[in-house]
Amino acid sequence: MSILHKLVLASGSPRRIELLQQAGIEPDRVLPADVDETPLRAEHPRSLVKRLSKEKAEKALASLSTEDDYAPGFVLAADTVVAVGRRILPKAETLDDASNCLGLLSGRSHRVYSGICLITPGGKLRQRLVETRVRFKRLPREEIAAYVASGEWRGKAGGYAVQGLAGSFVVKLVGSYTNVVGLPLYETVALLNGEGFKVHANWMSARP
Repeated sequence: MSILHKLVLASGSPRRIELLQQAGIEPDRVLPADVDETPLRAEHPRSLVKRLSKEKAEKALASLSTEDDYAPGFVLAADTVVAVGRRILPKAETLDDASNCLGLLSGRSHRVYSGICLITPGGKLRQRLVETRVRFKRLPREEIAAYVASGEWRGKAGGYAVQGLAGSFVVKLVGSYTNVVGLPLYETVALLNGEGFKVHANWMSARP
């Protein structure tokens, strides 16, 4: 693979890796970029995901530039949040986090925002913002308790994983489903292709 076609994913999320693989993209390197994800005062969810995806991409690029064998490639980063209005829900880490998130989402609509940031081999920075609207059914206490007991919520924005048991909570979804999983594939592939990373080049070799 040529230097221009190397791809570094600035995320250790198994979901994002799996989604890229679903589109026939195998990152040459996975380089998680840890940044402070605390929202700024009065920061809108849209602004937050754009800022954090940019910070992650830039941090990964800075880490690469200190390596002796570093060669310019594409650096891809993303950030996803779940929000009710302007209220940004946490990535659930405790039982209380998960229960509180699900209680808030029960019977109402929320939005999932993702920011995608791509830094090209030439140093150009490109961003996309994706928004999906999701409505949950009303969740009885016993159903919330059963889901919390499953553990699927751990580390998930908004306290749920739509690709798992929580898929049964969804009454309506408008927009990108893969965005809710963790990486909007249409926009990501379009961004990569538009900047010269030939996503489709590997599809022929993937034939059974």
